[in-house]
Amino acid sequence: EVQLVESGGGLVQAGGSLRLSCAASGFTFDDYAIGWFRQAPGKEREGFSCISSSDGSTYYADSVKGRFTISSDNAKNTVYLQMNSLKPEDTAVYYCAAEQLLGETMVRCSPHEYDYWGQGTQVTVSS
Repeated sequence: EVQLVESGGGLVQAGGSLRLSCAASGFTFDDYAIGWFRQAPGKEREGFSCISSSDGSTYYADSVKGRFTISSDNAKNTVYLQMNSLKPEDTAVYYCAAEQLLGETMVRCSPHEYDYWGQGTQVTVSS
């Protein structure tokens, strides 16, 4: 059974940091890309940081570039998201998801391309 379990969300003041974890099981981790997505109330789900577990290539949306860092520990089947300089507009439910790699030259980061999803973790940034 495929499982993705997020942890590390919470309440933080603007300018603070959080580290999210996504623990994966039930599939061959090295054959998948893992992405972080978020959805704020009334907004569409946004893919903002993704990583290929195969070659480590990454993608960042402009909204998080320079503030967030995605990393992968393939030995632990876990992907991390270090979030620094958090802003109130980062407030959302954060999800991790997995997409099977099929020879793509660049890691993709659109929600509709991802097959398996975690349950989400709330991140709230107060001003």
